[in-house]
Amino acid sequence: MNTPFEAIYHIACERHGGAQALAGLLPAVRTPRALARTRDDRWLSQMSRCVFQAGFVWRVVDNKWDGFEDLFFGFPPERIVMLSPEQLDRFATNTRIVRNRQKVLTVQENAHFILDIAREYGSFGRFAGRWPDDDLIGLFKTLKTRGARLGGMTGQRVLRNMGRDTFIVTGDVVRCLQRAGVDIRDNPGSAREMRRIQDTFNAWREQSGLPYAHMSRIAALSV
Repeated sequence: MNTPFEAIYHIACERHGGAQALAGLLPAVRTPRALARTRDDRWLSQMSRCVFQAGFVWRVVDNKWDGFEDLFFGFPPERIVMLSPEQLDRFATNTRIVRNRQKVLTVQENAHFILDIAREYGSFGRFAGRWPDDDLIGLFKTLKTRGARLGGMTGQRVLRNMGRDTFIVTGDVVRCLQRAGVDIRDNPGSAREMRRIQDTFNAWREQSGLPYAHMSRIAALSV
């Protein structure tokens, strides 16, 4: 029997100054309707930002982000897919951004991904908002397999930063899950482990009624 979420919540409260203080540390969660209204260029911008931050100093990317927005015209997918290889090569050497050619190429790849999804669902935000909460790992898999460099925590962070209700499998969340009795490795990645994580969060959702993003953050803060 896994540890009930109430016990994890109380530990987090004790560690962070009580319920009111803990509430101030929880991420914002947007409704499916609000997500559907979010323009596709904001999704591409956030995907690109998280891709460039992965394995790099986030502060450097953040400090250069205005340059990214200017260079990529504000990230409209329909315009990004029209860029030529020569233009992308010039972008990859521009000092206003982080000069990583492979990551620059993912901007165009993810623009194609967003447009493909938009043709199916009307917009990328509508697609993300309508995905079933009890199968977030399926959404993670779609980002990984159809997007570029959106596997692991990168895709999860994109969703969280855009306000989509989701858990993130950080090191602290993993440790909390392990302590709660969930049989996963320190770096879970198999389909079986991800299913165990999803099932645990689904059970905690039934117990607490809290959003997945809040449970995820509370779990991390309990460690």
